[in-house]
Amino acid sequence: MLPRLSPPCNASRRPRLYLSVDLSDVSPSVARDQHLLSQVARGDEDAFREFYGRHAKTALGLAVRVLRDRALAEDAVQEAFLAAWRQAGSYRAGYAKPASWLLTFVHRRAVDHVRRQQLRSADSLEFDAVDEPTAEDDAVAGMPTRAWIRAGLDRLSPLDREVLGLAYFAGLTQPEIAEHLHTPLGTIKSRTFNALQRMNEALAA
Repeated sequence: MLPRLSPPCNASRRPRLYLSVDLSDVSPSVARDQHLLSQVARGDEDAFREFYGRHAKTALGLAVRVLRDRALAEDAVQEAFLAAWRQAGSYRAGYAKPASWLLTFVHRRAVDHVRRQQLRSADSLEFDAVDEPTAEDDAVAGMPTRAWIRAGLDRLSPLDREVLGLAYFAGLTQPEIAEHLHTPLGTIKSRTFNALQRMNEALAA
């Protein structure tokens, strides 16, 4: 069972940017999450615990799917929530819903654990000499960087950014995105297709 998380009493990095949240155009659940994050940004531990309780199960599900190891997944979730505690003041309501914002931390921490596991495995191996670069290597080198992709995302609407962020940064499948956003799967598929088209146009520009 995922242990209940408490924020550090003397966190070394308290967020400095407080939120001014417009709750007029969002669902009650999202509005509550935004309010909780605004309180977390001010160091409210009770708000942090409530936010944790609302999203710990979804966060753990994503981490387990990435890591295939529950213990490691729980570690990744703990780290992600601590990052959210420290960076709550940087949350931008117009960019993504609070749950989506949190899942980017979860996915990032889970991937970090995967990389550390791979590095530990690699330490025990002897590698052959590196071959000459291939055409495939050149193709990979020419792929868009993460920073470039983020720059393209910044030019999209909040809805487009959210669906692509959940797919490519949080690693959710389309059915999972549909469930997460409480939106029909067909709508998610068409929104993803249209968002990718607009993303391509933005990157080309």
